[in-house]
Amino acid sequence: MADMRVNLCGVELKNPVITASGTFGYGHEFQDFYPVGRLGGISCKGTTLLERPGNPSPRIAETPSGMLNSVGLQNPGVETFVRELLPWMREQDVTVIANIAGSSVDDYVAMAERLDNEDVQLIEMNISCPNVKEGGVSFGTSAESVENITKAVKNRLKNKPLIVKLTPNVTSIGDMAAAAEAGGADAVSLINTLTGMRINIRTRRPVLRNNTGGMSGPAVFPVAVRMVRDVYKRVRIPVVGLGGISTWEDAAEMMIAGATAIQIGTANFRDPYAAVKVIEGLEKFADELGLSSITELTGTLEEW
Repeated sequence: MADMRVNLCGVELKNPVITASGTFGYGHEFQDFYPVGRLGGISCKGTTLLERPGNPSPRIAETPSGMLNSVGLQNPGVETFVRELLPWMREQDVTVIANIAGSSVDDYVAMAERLDNEDVQLIEMNISCPNVKEGGVSFGTSAESVENITKAVKNRLKNKPLIVKLTPNVTSIGDMAAAAEAGGADAVSLINTLTGMRINIRTRRPVLRNNTGGMSGPAVFPVAVRMVRDVYKRVRIPVVGLGGISTWEDAAEMMIAGATAIQIGTANFRDPYAAVKVIEGLEKFADELGLSSITELTGTLEEW
């Protein structure tokens, strides 16, 4: 049987399948379906310094082959996470990735300092958030901003590797990944959601109270594959691929494009067993190919 372990920034995952931030909570709900220790890792719900109630409803809407969401980073805040949620996660024998968010560089730096000595294995920084001090422009939409915030956070992390989660709503995802690498990122993850909108033709209002939302699900998968390939060819740090992965075949495709590990997101809402099915499918596929390690898939695309 092929070795399913992968090394992500010096952290060993038992397999390359991670559940994506915002789609799996902190794992409690899914424990009723299977032991979450079966996973390679859990990227926690995006966490901020203080509790956030999120955006008003309606804030989720279905779309063809996907969904829109504008949940607005609803979360209990970092202190509740550390005190009440993290202890249970650490008992589940699963790699914990703390996903952090904020509205200013100071927020991100404070989150990094707060979690650097806690029992999480990796920090994933969501830079799709609006920078309130810059008029609400996303941190992740300019190379200069990406490099600066990455450098500021990385300088405060002494014990944890930093993954920078990239937004696809940019002109060149490769430029953003290169900027994250220049700022000291240990890995990048992509793609976060694409900005979208749906309109109720009867009321002539957007279906989401926030007007726009992040689009995810199978419809974005081809975009994600292309962007992962672009980034893999541009940087030397590991790439974590996500965006519309629903099946083990999708996961294998993403790894061939260049991903060291992958994340399952929207598929968790449709099928709570999605991540386990992907793990089992990858195991069988690796054996079918006669691989000694699942890592032999990564970056093996042969372009025409």
